[in-house]
Amino acid sequence: MVYKEGKSLANRYLVLYVKENGLEKNRLGISVSKKVGNSIVRHRLTRLIRESYRLQEDMFNSGLDMVVIARVNAREKCYEEISRALMHLGKLHGVLKK
Repeated sequence: MVYKEGKSLANRYLVLYVKENGLEKNRLGISVSKKVGNSIVRHRLTRLIRESYRLQEDMFNSGLDMVVIARVNAREKCYEEISRALMHLGKLHGVLKK
């Protein structure tokens, strides 16, 4: 549903799909393709994305379904760069609190 009906925006490292879910909380999905790397690389990226969202969850509006897709360029990036990329996409979508 998020892929079909949601809006997507991308930057160099991540793609973010967003759709309202009618609930009072957010739901986050993370997808890292095998093209990005082996399982160690993919799980590391998944943990970085999940942690950067967790630490900044209060900055996002509530009632959203979000899917974050890691791009190949994100493979060797550190936590700060992934976190900045996620916040950048949140700002572009207009889902960050003022």
